Amino acid sequence: MAAGYARDAAKARPAAGGGRWVEISPERIRGWLDGFYGRHDGAVEHGLVLTGNSNGDTATLYPPPGLSAETIDGLLRALIRPPGMALLLVRKGAVGVGVVRGTTVVASKVDRCYVQGRTAAGGSSQQRFARRRANQAEAATRKAADVAARVLLPHLPGGTGPRPDDPDDPVRVLVCGGDRGMLDRVLADPRLAHLSALRHPRLLEVGEPRLAVLEEAAIRARRVRIHLVP
Repeated sequence: MAAGYARDAAKARPAAGGGRWVEISPERIRGWLDGFYGRHDGAVEHGLVLTGNSNGDTATLYPPPGLSAETIDGLLRALIRPPGMALLLVRKGAVGVGVVRGTTVVASKVDRCYVQGRTAAGGSSQQRFARRRANQAEAATRKAADVAARVLLPHLPGGTGPRPDDPDDPVRVLVCGGDRGMLDRVLADPRLAHLSALRHPRLLEVGEPRLAVLEEAAIRARRVRIHLVP
């Protein structure tokens, strides 16, 4: 167990207000819990919060998007069958969407629309550039909404169209990543109202969307987030 814990612990990062965050895959969460109990001479459970017996350290567990649980045992049971998940990643004029079952992206599309970078020029040239860039950004937003509607909507509850992966288990949650402002604009499209209603508050940090980025996001979104104090 120790080697597995060390690999997950390497992902730790500081938490605002104190402590640190770690993200643990469902396959390793039981081993991580055993390690916490072992390092703290046991622990007391209160819902999803563990308090170590030896020094009062706490670990607060947060279920992955689309899952809910009120106890550690309930979380472990819920992790056995994760819900269908939609991914929407946008960044730098690029969009990546995917439907995830377990760890597998079963449907996906990656596309991009050129958006010029910012310039330091001034005067009328700057104004023309700003208008052109705004038009390009608007076109990129429309394209991203088109891609999301075409790929993701058939997989929502009540969606129409083929769902060869699992027709009886529609997507239950949307996880987004990338540029929050552009995501908000994309999801403001009226066609995506039902998709937007499934949006999880967590925002993944991602690079420019590509298939490999989508696949990595699918793995990260499944992890249990744990807030450790101290």
